[in-house]
Amino acid sequence: MCQLFALNSNTPSAATFSFTGLSARGGATGDHVDGFGLAFHDGRSCRVFIDEQRASDAALADFLRRHPIRARTVMAHVRKATQGPVTLENCHPFVREWQGRHWSFCHNGDLKGFAPRLNGSHLPVGDTDSERAFCFLLQELRRNFRRRAAPHWKHVAPLLAELAGGVARFGNFNFLLSDGEVLYAHASTRLHALQRQHPFAEAHLVDHDLVLDLAQANGPDDRMVLIATEPLTRNEPWRPFAAGELRVFEAGEEVWRHTPARREAPAAHFAARLVAA
Repeated sequence: MCQLFALNSNTPSAATFSFTGLSARGGATGDHVDGFGLAFHDGRSCRVFIDEQRASDAALADFLRRHPIRARTVMAHVRKATQGPVTLENCHPFVREWQGRHWSFCHNGDLKGFAPRLNGSHLPVGDTDSERAFCFLLQELRRNFRRRAAPHWKHVAPLLAELAGGVARFGNFNFLLSDGEVLYAHASTRLHALQRQHPFAEAHLVDHDLVLDLAQANGPDDRMVLIATEPLTRNEPWRPFAAGELRVFEAGEEVWRHTPARREAPAAHFAARLVAA
């Protein structure tokens, strides 16, 4: 399975420290050696870097560890391939435009037999179940929100939770999704969250002998949430998601949460589209 990471902050922040730990799992401390990528959101657009090389020692990964790019939302993915060959087009994050914004998506899991009906509004470039799932989510959001103005996350989140529950019936569907305004995070099996705010302490990486004094790197008004498949630091209170839970983060704090009381069936209006005819 792949490794996911995201940072959502109230001010533009760098993720070089966290990526140093995450990228070590791409060949040094873990066997997630089939490519990596990062997306940096700060407004309507995002900067995306992807590479099919190992994150632990690729030249691009080394550049991103050494050169901080500040953004309010950062997403990263270290791949261990389950579907699709090790090629550039199969590296996450995947990015598409919808409603005048760039949306980026990372997935950890394996969706067996997932062949949704895609109407052509969003189509995969590569061969992964992950990209198919992303195209399906955007297709259904577009189908439900036809007005020109981008819908508010308060309207998107409940539908996204419903869609995610349907897709998760095909396998593990841990994912991160962002339009630059908010970060959506869904856990089928394994995802952890960490809140950082004043007073800041030191952070010790799990996968690297590196310590960061967060008080020196952040101001008293800074606030951020970190999401990771497995905790990246050994001395901070990472908290696991519940199975099937979708959370929304804005400006460095959680603003919405859906935890299903039971395994919910997909709604009738899109259940038939989950599998192609």
